[in-house]
Amino acid sequence: MEYTFLGRTGLKVSKLCLGTMNFGPYTNEVTSHKIMNSALEQGINFFDTANVYGGMFDPKSAGITEKIIGRWLAKNKSHRDKIVLATKVYGNMGVAPNESKLSAYHIRKACEESLKRMQTDHFDIYQMHHIDRNTPWEEIFQAMEQLIREGKITYVGSSNFAAWNLTEAFYKAKERNFLGIVSEQSIYSLRNRHIELEVIPACKNFDIGLIPWSPLGGGILCGVLEKAKEGRRTREPLQQSVEKLRPQIQAYENLCKKIGYRPADVALAWVLSNPVVTSPIVGPRTVKQLEENVKALEIKLDSETLNKLNEIWPGPGNQAPEAYAW
Repeated sequence: MEYTFLGRTGLKVSKLCLGTMNFGPYTNEVTSHKIMNSALEQGINFFDTANVYGGMFDPKSAGITEKIIGRWLAKNKSHRDKIVLATKVYGNMGVAPNESKLSAYHIRKACEESLKRMQTDHFDIYQMHHIDRNTPWEEIFQAMEQLIREGKITYVGSSNFAAWNLTEAFYKAKERNFLGIVSEQSIYSLRNRHIELEVIPACKNFDIGLIPWSPLGGGILCGVLEKAKEGRRTREPLQQSVEKLRPQIQAYENLCKKIGYRPADVALAWVLSNPVVTSPIVGPRTVKQLEENVKALEIKLDSETLNKLNEIWPGPGNQAPEAYAW
């Protein structure tokens, strides 16, 4: 396993991050525990989750994924010090008025509840799952600073932020002599390259660790033309996307076959080839899928292959504003 620093921090994380969104909805607890054991065995030390996971499609089930991780941590206390544990706050965790977003009230309450579910006394990275346009940075950072003083979190991260959100947060934190946001989770894959316009340049400029989610394009880049019998790839929305993108997918899968690698491995290798990327999130449903994901670290795509991938899945062509103006 390869390791790298998380943004401008001295924290080292594995070049692959274990995503846990499947734990509960698509992967039972026994298999989820086996996946986490396998991740540790293969050197993956970066585990990511969120308080709403388990309830993405059923709000009543929110928190299930954190509980599954918590019971895994409880079974072997030594696991906690072997991983960098990250969770998120923002999503709706109840029906009361203050059960979501990023008020200091909700940040404190959500953190306490996540700690209980995961049976730990601290999180290494506490991430804002989305931007809250109604809560001022002074309030958000005051709440995060308090959690740091109490030893409940170590670093602050973000997810789904725009470049200007990251910029504003950086300077607001600087005013407080606070480290601020050290990582950003953004959707990024061959299929979805929007963040090349502004988010990636912002992460590079402020030395914010970039943690891509959905690097396999929501299943589109996994060899989807070979029909799946179970898992998220069987969902109707994905099948509709397949029909819309069939020519591109066919060209992509043909290229992967030509160079001798699985489509999922090529997709991961492509994301990893971007020097700004810290650690893409993989969300295996089985131990076998995790083992296959790790193989992508061994793939180094040559310039000819990268050019062909750009032809099949074109990005904006440059950062903003060069991408659309002189």
